[in-house]
Amino acid sequence: MRAALYSEFGPIDNMRIAELPSPKPGKDQVVVSVEAVGMAFFDVLTVEGKYQELPKPPFSPGCELSGVVKEAGEGVTSFKPGDAVFGTVLQACREEAVADVDKLWARPASLSPEVAAGFGTNYVTSWFALKYRGALKPGETLLVLGASGGVGIAAVEIGKLLGARVIACASTAEKLETCRRHGADELINYETEDVRARIKELTGGRGVDVCYDPVGDKYAEPMVRSMAWDGRYLIVGFAAGVPPKIPLNLALLKGSALIGVYFGGMMAAEPQRARKIYAEIIDLVASGKLKPLISRTYALGETVEALRALSSRQVQGKIVVLPRK
Repeated sequence: MRAALYSEFGPIDNMRIAELPSPKPGKDQVVVSVEAVGMAFFDVLTVEGKYQELPKPPFSPGCELSGVVKEAGEGVTSFKPGDAVFGTVLQACREEAVADVDKLWARPASLSPEVAAGFGTNYVTSWFALKYRGALKPGETLLVLGASGGVGIAAVEIGKLLGARVIACASTAEKLETCRRHGADELINYETEDVRARIKELTGGRGVDVCYDPVGDKYAEPMVRSMAWDGRYLIVGFAAGVPPKIPLNLALLKGSALIGVYFGGMMAAEPQRARKIYAEIIDLVASGKLKPLISRTYALGETVEALRALSSRQVQGKIVVLPRK
């Protein structure tokens, strides 16, 4: 079988397509014939050796897939060969991947392989962040940074579903128009506008109740300064590359909370709760209440191009690699 492979951490361009033996499942595992792999910014960080959890080289990027069970290992009763599945794995960008059954779900008939592979991490992270960590309430104001990206679009849609007024922040008019199509009420271009002034204007000087920040760096402190009293600032990630240094007196003066959001850590600490939350978001997507954006697909040999697009912030919504193309 073919696999997109990195022999060491470093530049994105160092990938090769390798022929590897078909894998065998272990206890409580299955082998999945992979149809689609969802790609995210943390895949770029992983390839470059910058993510907080790293695989042992050689490795394939990608941690989300959908496909069909090829072979079931010892003790597996929940899936059988021929079942359509999706979920999280290690090293997904290959034609066949080994998956633990407790990280897989039966794929609803309403979901294409591309959507099934492309919504999981983004939407469950945003659902966990806004519903459980940020306790977003109907009528509150939510501000989303990096709003046209994978987790950003998910946060915009979920914010609207939860009854919030959503302010979307992005870097181009095209990206902001995508946010509007997915439900954003107000738009801010943080490359051309004074963000703090616009937030004051849009909120009548009150500030925002919840800020969803997957970007970090220079954008973080102005957002913390723009929180309403009793606001919740959600720390989702650092796509801009640099974890920000925030003066803690700002949280004191605003009576606000700085809240970390790491669904992967929660899965390790509370696996049963994590599966319950995952099931909630699957129901919302499968029923059509949330509509993930898959903006482009790539063949396996184009995995480098997919990672470049993520690295250069070109991606709107989610991109997907199709290993069998």
